[in-house]
Amino acid sequence: MSEDKPSNPPQVQIKVQLDEDMALGEYVNMARIFHNQTEFVLDAMFLPPQSQTTKVVSRLILSPVHAKFLFKALAQNIQLYEQKFGEIKAGPGGNQGPVLH
Repeated sequence: MSEDKPSNPPQVQIKVQLDEDMALGEYVNMARIFHNQTEFVLDAMFLPPQSQTTKVVSRLILSPVHAKFLFKALAQNIQLYEQKFGEIKAGPGGNQGPVLH
């Protein structure tokens, strides 16, 4: 009897297009995340020093499955970063600051 080996699905190569404005990116130092049953919304914001007003510079709307993919990919990349450069410190005295919901 022959052994059944699981077949590997063919890898798909995706071409990513990045226009000039998007390539510049946006610096963010704050985020808020909220969700309902069908989607997660991540607002990326920039809060200037000495300011109490921030602006949403980008919004991601994700399905729960894609939110989990993003979470796992970010965790994996943080682990790789810390292996290479050392532990990321949360802030002065370990203070992470306020958590927005």
